[in-house]
Amino acid sequence: MKFRKFGKALLMSAISAGAVLSVTSCVQSYSVGFLYVTGTTTAQTTGNGIISGFKIDHNTGKLNAINGMPISSGGANPVRAVLLSGARFLYVLNRGVDPSGGDCKSAATPCTGSNIVQFSVGGNGILTAQETFYTEGNNPFRIFADSSGSFLYVLDHDAPPDAGSTTSAACMSQFGTPNCGDISAFKVDPATGRLSHLLNAQVTSSSGQQLAYFPVQANPIDVILASSEVLTLSGTPATGDTVFPYAFSQGNGQLSISQNSLQALNINQATAIQYGDGDVYILDNEPLTIATGAPGTVFPAGTYPSQIIPYTVGAGGALQAATGGPVPIDVTETNPLFLLPESKGKWVYVAAEGNLAITPNALSGITGYVIDTSTHQLTPMSGSPFGTGAGPQCLVEDPSDQFLYTANFNDSTVTGRVIDQNSGVLSHLPGTANKPYAVNGPATYCLVDGRTS
Repeated sequence: MKFRKFGKALLMSAISAGAVLSVTSCVQSYSVGFLYVTGTTTAQTTGNGIISGFKIDHNTGKLNAINGMPISSGGANPVRAVLLSGARFLYVLNRGVDPSGGDCKSAATPCTGSNIVQFSVGGNGILTAQETFYTEGNNPFRIFADSSGSFLYVLDHDAPPDAGSTTSAACMSQFGTPNCGDISAFKVDPATGRLSHLLNAQVTSSSGQQLAYFPVQANPIDVILASSEVLTLSGTPATGDTVFPYAFSQGNGQLSISQNSLQALNINQATAIQYGDGDVYILDNEPLTIATGAPGTVFPAGTYPSQIIPYTVGAGGALQAATGGPVPIDVTETNPLFLLPESKGKWVYVAAEGNLAITPNALSGITGYVIDTSTHQLTPMSGSPFGTGAGPQCLVEDPSDQFLYTANFNDSTVTGRVIDQNSGVLSHLPGTANKPYAVNGPATYCLVDGRTS
């Protein structure tokens, strides 16, 4: 068959158009990463929690369920999860069940069935359960790893008592209290991801043996690894909130008592501690009053229901108040639980759970702040606060730094937002206004994996 020049041109145009459509199709189906969400409810007779998984569309941020998920979390009430460096292994912390019907904060009646379940991450995002591990203490509720993925740590609300006793000599010697919290430490096998306990090289038990945990102040609330310091936030409204530092060794994973001891914060209702871009942020669920004409303030005068307290970290983990002091959270938001400094160090977002005692599903949202690059002071973001599902438990940025997600406990959903790359303002994902993604059961945590093959 022969073509005239005009026919050849038409043929080439058709081929080019097909190639463009083919490329466009590939781009539209490209997944930039995976989003994992833990949840507390499942139809399984075991009573285990679940892990839901989604593919994140690179162009739109829309979520598509990973084939074969959700799966069992391997235990009841999963509360946190961590993905190690290299994204080969994911660990889910299952808090277990409180036999007294409480919230797993009792040393006398600790939660049963608490564990850490290791999962391998497949190229298609599917998770496969591997092994199960256990902490040294009781009532575990936070998990984190170092940046190299060599060591993994779990914060237990209650340190184990000495054999034949209801108290701990280590707690008494370190804090002057018969009981306290603890950090269980593990070394990670780089080939298999298997965990092995890391003993405390600095503190011994009452019998003179190396302690199998690192004591922290009683009633721990949250914990972070801030560069070379592990900072544990503890306290109650009756006693006040404190931060206790350990020096972290990248070489052997040991936590050593820093030169600075317990630090009082002069607050009573702290909810979380977070770290990002060199600063430490503590969320506090108690009022902050801004006076009329207060020097240097960028917030309108009035009383705000909660606040962010920014710090810089000094030698030995000592916290030093940052420029500008406490930052109020919007008057419509209560009970801040999670803070996320975005990847470029330009903005900070705070997720507020709300207060169900006031009215169900109310006062939940995301408050945005702009970071001053010279002073690190926070100022309100235009259009903030931004809506989310009811009772957000986490904030996570996708691997391409385009989208933000929350997992919401009260309405069992995931909310996605597009990040304006110039202002940080959040808008709905295309075509998803007021239509969050449903997950099976109340959501408790979220994290992303950027390895898609």
